Amino acid sequence: MRYERMPIEAESPEELGYDTIRYNLAESSVRDRTLGEVLPDGALNELVLAYAHHRGKPELCALIATDGSQPDGSGLTDRDVLVCTGAATALFIIATSLLSSGDHLIVIRPNYSTNLETPRAIGCPTTIIDLSFETGFQIDVEAIRQAIRPETRLISITNPHNPTGQLYAPETIDALIALAREHNCYLLVDETYRDLNFQTPLQPYEATKAPHVISVCSLSKAFGVPGIRIGWIVCRDQALMTRFLAAKEQIVICNSILDEAIAENLLRRKAELLPPVHAHIRQNYAVINAWFTENAGLITWHPPQAGVVGFARINPEAGINTDQFYHTLYHQYQTMVGAGHWFERSDNYMRIGFGYPTTEELRQGLENIKACLLACRT
Repeated sequence: MRYERMPIEAESPEELGYDTIRYNLAESSVRDRTLGEVLPDGALNELVLAYAHHRGKPELCALIATDGSQPDGSGLTDRDVLVCTGAATALFIIATSLLSSGDHLIVIRPNYSTNLETPRAIGCPTTIIDLSFETGFQIDVEAIRQAIRPETRLISITNPHNPTGQLYAPETIDALIALAREHNCYLLVDETYRDLNFQTPLQPYEATKAPHVISVCSLSKAFGVPGIRIGWIVCRDQALMTRFLAAKEQIVICNSILDEAIAENLLRRKAELLPPVHAHIRQNYAVINAWFTENAGLITWHPPQAGVVGFARINPEAGINTDQFYHTLYHQYQTMVGAGHWFERSDNYMRIGFGYPTTEELRQGLENIKACLLACRT
């Protein structure tokens, strides 16, 4: 495999240094938590630091299955869950298990970089279906249908969508499920932002609908714990899950037993922890949505329906020097957003996160963006 560093990682806040950024609007998650916020004192003192269960701690798998099943409890069992070291590893396992140079992938773009770069590293022929600003970044099911080949192995989407925050209608997902079934391929739905559905009721994992659907999720974005590296694969195809388990065992054997213990505690407290997170997101969403309305002559977006990011576009007629804009925003204003090239788009686009900053940080960060846009007109 031939690896290339992804701009979203090479230019990330953790690489540049969090101490260099005062107004961090680049993050796609909520604020990070401390260990003390997550666990009571001494909670892990008796934990035996042995190898963990290869599939994931049974109690954790059961919590994930219950949380993602239908309201009547049907849909998933703990055998339909494989806990991984983050969603990124889960996506890597799926790509390397299903794809080769003789297969074909269909993937939407913009997208989380791993969903594009790992298939490239494998050498898998890929058809990219570009989503457009003009159509609100909606998925064109017919375009995907036209792209299918006899060797198509996987259709890859994200929902809620990263980086736009669009939440696709059940009819769209069901049409893709039917399309994948018709052509004997898998549908991957990256659901990493699932628990950040702050405006609509949480739905079961898409993987509950059919064995050829694969869902991926994570604790990182909604719970503010990206440092514990816990994500998971959900799929009802047991033969495929055994292949995924074999891949995991060859990569890491098992997850950190410490991380899984923290993850179990978090999921047990989900009903307590998520409502304040959603309240904060709704407050910040109102702030940023109003800001976009006031500054529509400079920059516009399609309001996200879920998640904590939106994918904005600088108005072409505004005449902004984007190289100067990003340089000034970071170096002069200590403010950061996700530049368009992180998502293989022009830098007239930017991902702006509104879940990580405090409300005051968000207000000031947005004003810094406005000041830089006005200063960088050509």
